[in-house]
Amino acid sequence: MELRHLRYFQALAREGSFTRAAAALHIAQPPLSRQIRQLEEELGVCLVERGARGLKLTEAGRFFYEQSMQLNARLEEIVVGTRRLGAHAVRWFGIGFVPSTLSGFVPELIRHLRQADARVDVGLSEMTTLPQIEALKSGRIDLGIGRIPFDDPAIERRVLMDEPLVAVLPPAHPLAARKRLTVAELAAQPFVLYPARPRPNYGDHVMGLFRAAGRQPVVVQEANELQTALGLVSAGLGVTVVPASVQRSLRADLRSLPIAAGTVAFTSPVILSWRRGDASPFLAQAIAAAERLARGGMTP
Repeated sequence: MELRHLRYFQALAREGSFTRAAAALHIAQPPLSRQIRQLEEELGVCLVERGARGLKLTEAGRFFYEQSMQLNARLEEIVVGTRRLGAHAVRWFGIGFVPSTLSGFVPELIRHLRQADARVDVGLSEMTTLPQIEALKSGRIDLGIGRIPFDDPAIERRVLMDEPLVAVLPPAHPLAARKRLTVAELAAQPFVLYPARPRPNYGDHVMGLFRAAGRQPVVVQEANELQTALGLVSAGLGVTVVPASVQRSLRADLRSLPIAAGTVAFTSPVILSWRRGDASPFLAQAIAAAERLARGGMTP
């Protein structure tokens, strides 16, 4: 699929006619028809219904049109940002983050950095820890905020905090009335694990904690996203374990409980990562602000 396919289809959807769309695009009608057929063949769906009363988009066609228009808007943002960077008007600073950190200090860190220097454009990418490593090495991001320890000679890392983990279960669950759960009680429940991939990940860390405590939960379902895992718990498929900060944004149909202290501390680190040797002043500012906010400071 090429950009011209999107442009031709969008013109057809707007004009509602092959003749008018071809005129708007300054091409003949047969090439336009061929391009639309190629697009439908590649997608494997019919986008346009051609009848005696004229042209009509199918349900798939309407969906594809709406989504492709959003893609157009995003592409325009990329073009504008690229031109700004090329003109040296601003510098790009990319941050990769795991979704669970958005319930903690990270939103305040992002707000601070986006206001810190008008010459720096802060971009955000949701990604788990492992992809952050490759994104740092390739220069696609400048700072990673993850949860999985790793060793790589090209990457510096710093543990900002060890965040307690809590159990999440439906309010109607037999254990929901308890004040806290033991690891043994938690491990005896059907377990919803996230993320499923890529590995290693936060889910591997959680299972490692259970094994260190001499327990092995039965995983009944895996999910790639935190919110999906929480939805499965709400539906009664099992229980899961999340960082304590996630409690701030838990849906009303879920209950969180502390995990009783034992021989193994159920915690998850929050780790900053950046390229070794990166002497950017803005990076230094970002690291310092993250450390202050992780310690509980109200302002960076």
